This record gives sequence, C-alpha cells and structure tokens, in this order.
Amino acid sequence: MQCPSSLDALSAQATDVLGVYALLDDLARRQGGLRVLSDLRREDCPPRGVYFMYESGEDRTITGSGPRVVRIGTHAVSRGSRASLWTRLAQHRGSRAGSGNHRASILRRHVGEALIARGDFSVPSWGSPRGTPEGRAHERPLEEEVSRRVGAMQVLLLPIPDPPGPDSERALIERGVIGLLSQHSEPASGDWLGRHASTPEIARSGLWNVRHVHTTPPPNLLDTLERLVSAGPVAH
Repeated sequence: MQCPSSLDALSAQATDVLGVYALLDDLARRQGGLRVLSDLRREDCPPRGVYFMYESGEDRTITGSGPRVVRIGTHAVSRGSRASLWTRLAQHRGSRAGSGNHRASILRRHVGEALIARGDFSVPSWGSPRGTPEGRAHERPLEEEVSRRVGAMQVLLLPIPDPPGPDSERALIERGVIGLLSQHSEPASGDWLGRHASTPEIARSGLWNVRHVHTTPPPNLLDTLERLVSAGPVAH
C-alpha cells in the first residue's frame, strides 16, 4: 500500500482521498452523524445504497482528523437481484441475540479468520462451504464475538436508488472508493485486527475488503459521489 508521508507529498490520487473524506463528512453531517450498526433499524436504511463502515480506534492521521473508513460495500449488483441494503447489513451484523452466519457474510468470515489467526479462537470448520450441526455449535462463540465486533462498527449510508446491475452507480461508487482508499489512503493502526487477516489484501489495504482493492478509480468518481451526497435528505 502506498501512503503519503505528508500533505505536501500527496499524489493526484491521494488528493482525491481528501475529496472523498470531505464528501463523507458532509454526508455524515446531513444525516446527523454516524450510526452504530447494532442500533440500526430497517426503517433507518434506504432500500438501495452504499455503506461505509468505521471502527473505534481507526483514525485518520494524514487526510485530516476523524475516523477512517474500514469497509465499503453495497448490494444487488447483479441484474434482477432483490437484495436490499438492510438485508446485507443485517447479515454482517448478525442477530440481535448475538448469533450470526459467517457463510452468509464475507465480512464476518474475514473478521473471524483474523481472530483465529491472532490466536483468540481455534475453529477448524470456520470458512468451510457447508457447516454441520456439530461444527456450528463449535463456531457459535466465535460467531458471537464477530457479532459483537461488527455490531460495534459505525456506518454511514449513501442512498443510491438505481436499478440492480454491474453498471449501476452503486457498483461504480463501491469499486471506485475501495480502489482509491486501498491504494492511496490512511495506514491502519498498529493493533488493527485486520493486520492478522489471512487474506493479504486486507492487511495491506487497511480495509475489510478484498474485491476491487486493485481497481483504478474512474475519473468521474468524485463528481458522481458529490452529486449523490448532495441529492440526499438533510436530517433536522
């Protein structure tokens, strides 16, 4: 990962990072701040959009102050998909009781793998394509810890109501922001759990993302993001 050592040394792409964070800060102001994922309700979510996640202790040190983004995601990028933003976030968060299913959430799988690699748990069946009743029982304490950690993350939701499809603006924003932040943004803190991830893209990028970390952001990324942020409602 390439990280600028000072604002004076920022590349054109890293300067775009400043623009992305300024727009996300504006979005947060419009929405009355970030929301803790475990407190989020279905009625808080637009039907379609992109989510940005933040973790406690992960802060910006180069591109200003405030929390740094640790994951970007969306839903329904296949034509005809009926998945909603709420469904995707609920899969990541797990149940209100603390259980969850890492086979339905790549984020949960990554977080669990990092906890295993750090030595917090030993769960051989974690990540296997299909679970057994015995395996799921053994996985439950780890699922609960993943639910606690993911549920404590804060989220920012950008409504984008366009139809499902790989060419949707949701897909463009997801790919572009992941590519930009993974290659030109803030370093993760020294004790960030993702440094133990078994997938090297996570440890290198500082994001709980694997897909699109090598994507070149489109030239119209900031213009599109600004238009979408400006189109959203303002909380009163």
